[in-house]
Amino acid sequence: MSEMNVEQARFNMVEQQIRTWEVLDQRVLDVLRRVPREAFVPERYRNLAFSDVRLPIGHGEFMMNPNLEGRLLQALEIGPQDRILEIGTGSGFVTACLASLGGSVLSVDIHADFTEAAQGKLRSQGIQNVQFQTGDAAHGWGTQRYDAIAITGSLPELATAWQERLAIGGRLFAIVGDAPIMEAIVVRRIDEREWTQESLFETDFPRLVNAARPPAFVF
Repeated sequence: MSEMNVEQARFNMVEQQIRTWEVLDQRVLDVLRRVPREAFVPERYRNLAFSDVRLPIGHGEFMMNPNLEGRLLQALEIGPQDRILEIGTGSGFVTACLASLGGSVLSVDIHADFTEAAQGKLRSQGIQNVQFQTGDAAHGWGTQRYDAIAITGSLPELATAWQERLAIGGRLFAIVGDAPIMEAIVVRRIDEREWTQESLFETDFPRLVNAARPPAFVF
């Protein structure tokens, strides 16, 4: 694919897929135009980098469709100083977008080859505000609080541990429920003891590895 065709395909992805899915935040649209999605797609699927399809990346895992990536980024309302936690590094594309929007990112994946490959890809793009860790984060990660949390694999239910990792005013994006109909939600922390939850849209996406059904969180 020629450079001109790549840029036309990228433009079409943003305008015909992402924008039409109610992604209207200009900062998000600009990042999706700027970060080269094709650099994060497995070589054998490079010609599908801008298509409205879920691309396999190994270990039974998938890249999100571009419109879902856009809705995730928009829902988190990321500011330039925000501290971000990403659960599920995957290809590293969402990681790169989060890092371009925010102040710093901690990205965690259970697959060491994913975190290692993503680190190299982000370095090649000149993105330096990301720390990678490898481990099982299905039921929480660490004790720090974050302004934004992106969980990129689906969960049966959202465990209390995730809300506790939000700073006051923080936002969390997750996909919860059971196939074939799951719910994309955003959770906001109002104060030390209060959170709100908003339903965004229905979707279906593969489980986060080792995600089991925890005790439900009660708002």
